[in-house]
This record gives sequence, C-alpha cells and structure tokens, in this order.
Amino acid sequence: MVQSWPVACRRCWHPLNFLIVANTGDDFRYLGLPISPDLDSIMYALAGVSDEIRGWGRSTESWRCMETLAELGADSWFQLGDRDLATHILRNEALANSRSLTTATASLCQRLGVRHELIPMSDQPVATKIQTDCGNMAFQHYFVREKCEPPLRSVIFDGADRAPYNPRIDDFLSRWARPFVVICPSNPVLSVDPILALPGMRALLDTLPVIAVSPLVDGRAIKGPAAKIMGELGLSVSAVGIAEYYQGLVDVMVIDRLDESLAPDIEALGMDVCVADTLMTSPDKRRLLAEHILKFMHDVER
Repeated sequence: MVQSWPVACRRCWHPLNFLIVANTGDDFRYLGLPISPDLDSIMYALAGVSDEIRGWGRSTESWRCMETLAELGADSWFQLGDRDLATHILRNEALANSRSLTTATASLCQRLGVRHELIPMSDQPVATKIQTDCGNMAFQHYFVREKCEPPLRSVIFDGADRAPYNPRIDDFLSRWARPFVVICPSNPVLSVDPILALPGMRALLDTLPVIAVSPLVDGRAIKGPAAKIMGELGLSVSAVGIAEYYQGLVDVMVIDRLDESLAPDIEALGMDVCVADTLMTSPDKRRLLAEHILKFMHDVER
C-alpha cells in the first residue's frame, strides 16, 4: 500500500490518498476462469462483502455450482462460491476482450462501490511456485489442496524478471510530495516477495520511507502459514525475524505490544520501532492501528 503523508488526521482517510498494490503471484486459472485471490480478498473487504468467518470469499455465499460440479465428477478442491464465480466470469470476459488486469480490476471495484484504487502489482503474469520435500507445486496446489503441509524448501517467482511493475505506481507517486509505503501484515515470503521481485521495485522503494507491520505476534502468525514457512526456511520466527528479513528495505517496523521487549533488538538492525495493538479483530481496531501508524510517521517527519 502506498500512501501520502497526512496533512490533517481526518483528511488523510480520503480514498484518493491511497494506492493499494496487490500480489498476483497467487493468480491461476481454475475451471477455465482467471482467479486472483489477493486482489479479490482486498476488493471484497473494501466493498464490505467479505466473509469474515472463513477469511476469504464473499459473505452470504452459496455453493450450488461447486456441488453440481462434484456430482458430475469434476475436481473441486478449490472452492468458488456462486457469488464469487460472477467476479471471475466478468474478469474472464474483460481479459478475453484484451483489457488489462488493471482495467478489469478497476471495473469490478467500481461495480462493487470500492472507492480506493486497487491495482495488481503487474499486468504481466507471475507464478509463485513452491519447492517442497514432496516435489514442486503451483502455489494454489500447495496452499489450498495440500494445506501448506509439505515442508517448504524454496520459492520461485516464475516470470517476475519479465514483469514490469504496474505503471500506476509511478503515476500515483508523482502526485505527492512526501509519499510513503506501508507493507501490511502479510506473509513476507509468499505475499510480499513476489512484489519485491519485480524489476526496479526494490530500487523504487529505496527512494521512499517504508514501514512494515509484523504479521507475527508473540512468535505466532495471526492468520496463515507465515510462522511455519519462516521456520522451515531457517528464519527466526518472531518480530525480530521479520525485521531481519526486511533489513535494508524497511525504515520502521510496527510490532504488537506483546512484542515490545523485542524493540531494542529491532532498533539494533537500524530501524525505528512503532509499538501498537496490531490484532485487528474489529473495524475499530483496524482504524486505530492505521491512525497509530499515520501519526507515528507524521511525528517522525516533523
């Protein structure tokens, strides 16, 4: 996520102040349809229609299509709800008519009433591939079908070296005198690294203040396999391990209050530390965390 420096606390919340860049290394085709899990999860959340219980897909979902596919003997390991299918069908139509993924995403966001600008990291395909003890796997096979159970050995971002980052990023940055970047509390290996692997992305971030929110609290991942994967890659499974992973890229680490004792170790890596309640268990807590980060960055600038 790229954002402008706040001028006034309330004004900073205007949607035009944000550009949200989503990983597309998870994208794949299923049942002939183009699936963009990260884009869709963010889009549904911004539209207020995401399923908060499952943590993915749309709320008030039905599954008649998948049930019928299973009855017909189709492979149904990846579940697409009936409402969710409409998104993929419209995306497929747009791409088939030579529209870019960026344009298709903007159209879907508009139809869902999303006011923030959400873009894919690139309009060129990048495929995250997982090398495990059980063989090499496409990302969704590892993540969904195998439930991240095979021990992970390495990750490859196939096509990243040929995928220019989305030009909307430069367009957005050119409008602001003091923009900064927030790396949200996502899996650094699976969700953030595909974006960083794009040519020129790290060089661009070197010119900007970068703040990262740790996805680990008290040595545990709040959601997903981040802790498991970091351990299998020989990384420290803690907020310090996240800071070490981002060292040289990130200027400020946001850690949870439960990890406050780790702040000196992170500061020793050359980063500032912002301590906050990072457990976003409600809309109010999400807003409070965002406000805390914005205030911290504003105070640092002053």
